[in-house]
Amino acid sequence: MPHTILPREFYDQPTLDLAKALLGKLLVHETSEGICSGYIVETEAYRGPDDQAAHSYQNLRTKRTEVMFGENGHCYAHVMHTHCLINVVSGGVDRPEGVLIRALEPVSGIDLMYKRREKAKRDKDLTSGPGKLTKALNITKADYGKPFFQPPLYIAEGKEVSQISMGPRIGIDNSGEAKDYPWRFWETGNPYVSR
Repeated sequence: MPHTILPREFYDQPTLDLAKALLGKLLVHETSEGICSGYIVETEAYRGPDDQAAHSYQNLRTKRTEVMFGENGHCYAHVMHTHCLINVVSGGVDRPEGVLIRALEPVSGIDLMYKRREKAKRDKDLTSGPGKLTKALNITKADYGKPFFQPPLYIAEGKEVSQISMGPRIGIDNSGEAKDYPWRFWETGNPYVSR
């Protein structure tokens, strides 16, 4: 069954709204090994220039953050410690904001996910974190700048999410008052949320 890919215009909404709107949507990666997908169950919003936790704080423009100054709906992939993390670019041209995809509920290609995440013992461990999900779906720095509105890496219509919880973002303790902003959103009660 072909998936209905979200149009480019979907990403033209305020970053906090987008972070909630992405919950329940299907992240899909088509590779030569096969297709893997999962429902997005947890996100974090980063509001660029005014957000001390954002890589683009104070409009910092580097080779790494360049894609964030471009069109909405593209992939900002970066390496944190040893993990690749992916964000959906938002905020509009020259307004470098983004939404981190933090966790997925596995949908298809689960056997392939286990192959890529050898240490995972159960489905719950495959994609319950931003570094885990990129490894499971084989998303790498090579996906930097790719649009999320066309294959091979795309976001499609998914399932309805009835309740959304919100709280502070994770792992940004050194970012001043920004560490307390309640800009992490997750599907209430979903077992695949990172923690």
